[in-house]
Amino acid sequence: MKCRMSLVVMLALVFGWFANAQAAQYKDVNRTASQISFTFQQFGQRVYGTFSDFEGTLSFDTQKPEAARALLKIQLASIDAGSQDANTQLQQPAWFDTAAYPVGVYESSGATALGDNRYTITGNLTIKGITRPVAITVVLKEQSGIGVFDGEFVLKRADFKIGEGEWAGNSVVSNDINIKFKMVAPQR
Repeated sequence: MKCRMSLVVMLALVFGWFANAQAAQYKDVNRTASQISFTFQQFGQRVYGTFSDFEGTLSFDTQKPEAARALLKIQLASIDAGSQDANTQLQQPAWFDTAAYPVGVYESSGATALGDNRYTITGNLTIKGITRPVAITVVLKEQSGIGVFDGEFVLKRADFKIGEGEWAGNSVVSNDINIKFKMVAPQR
């Protein structure tokens, strides 16, 4: 009986050590290695773009995803939609109105583990002074002390009054904007 109890305790310690060895904690975002891109349809053609100026903070523990916190601030004037004309137009009041609302903000409120290093991050996205809840599916790829968080979601531009007036509706520019990002963070 004593031998069996010792074996159970030893197995519990070994499995506990492996579980803790697999835990990883990530903090802050490496802006240089990270990226934010988007695609949408314009006159039936796919258009690709990026935001080049953003900063983020991150606190993520793989053993406690519900306590995850992330804050991402995007300088909306850093948009590159493929041409200078488009970039200038997107800063106007009908679009992002960057003079009045220069920063878009995503702030998470937690995460749920889905298995296989996949998580749902929940939080609020604020653009043009309008805040909406957004859930994002993220895949965590761990590489040599670095966590790469790949995620994507569909932004409904009408929800944030992006593209008003003659640009409203789907006839010229799609309402669905596919946002993809890669956030790179070192382990702490």
